[in-house]
Amino acid sequence: MDILAEVSRADRRIRPWVLETPLQHSAPLSDASGASVFLKLENLQHTGSFKARGAFSRLLALSADERARGVIAASTGNHGAAVAYAMRRLGIPGRVVVPGDADQAKVAAIRSLGAEVEVHGDDSAVSERHARAAARREGATYVSPYNDPLVVGGQGTVGVELARQMPPAAAVYIALGGGGLLSGVATYLKSVWPGVEVIGASPERSAVMIASIRAGRILTLPSEPTLSDGTAGGVEEDALTFGPCRALADALVTVTEAEIGDAMRLMRRAHQMTIEGAAGVAVAAALRHRDQWRGRSIVVIVCGGNIAGEKQESVFGAG
Repeated sequence: MDILAEVSRADRRIRPWVLETPLQHSAPLSDASGASVFLKLENLQHTGSFKARGAFSRLLALSADERARGVIAASTGNHGAAVAYAMRRLGIPGRVVVPGDADQAKVAAIRSLGAEVEVHGDDSAVSERHARAAARREGATYVSPYNDPLVVGGQGTVGVELARQMPPAAAVYIALGGGGLLSGVATYLKSVWPGVEVIGASPERSAVMIASIRAGRILTLPSEPTLSDGTAGGVEEDALTFGPCRALADALVTVTEAEIGDAMRLMRRAHQMTIEGAAGVAVAAALRHRDQWRGRSIVVIVCGGNIAGEKQESVFGAG
């Protein structure tokens, strides 16, 4: 798979359909670390996360016949909302399969965008297998949240924008679940910023990709409840993102629930911005390395801003 070529094609394909999200300098994070910290605000993308990029990249590449037969996606929330939004904009029928433990606010968002929702399984990897099999049976196109070169190419357009928006940075912090965002962004940025270091970050309670990379093979592991539901769950056995993540991540970090919550509260206090747990993971990882990049520029990709009321209350308190 030529991810670099896919990113370039995706950037041309999706440009009329997605937003070029802002890059914001963070004085509070910079003061705390001695680095010059920039925030790539994908929480301001359509549907509140970077996932719209991959969804449009995949759906815009469908033939007329494939569009007519529809699509099936699997998602814990953000990918499903992004696919639902793209389906509505492009007039493509389909449904989204979610696990039983999916964030209910995100499931409601999928339904509000007009997509049919099917609940199956109790883990994202189980839902993905079910959705893929259903698509084969029904002649629909399966839209994976990460295990598809067109989706990875779409997510990589975050890197294309970063390279347009600033000079080369020393490091980029990226939340790591299935690895679509890291694979796409790292592939592109390392082609234009040769010295950049890419740091993948996951919650301690669900770090399947990190554990798999360290083991040298994709593992089947349980995931505990985490504020970072957007990165939680298993990884498909044949995930095409495993190789790029293993090759391109210069460091892998796991953060605690306390660190994620602290990062989310800091972003609300310092930037008047409510971010979801997956974005908090990347911020927390950058704070963990606060002394490593002194005097240099780094980027934190704020991958999303969708958070359920119950999680908001647990992090920020009632009211």
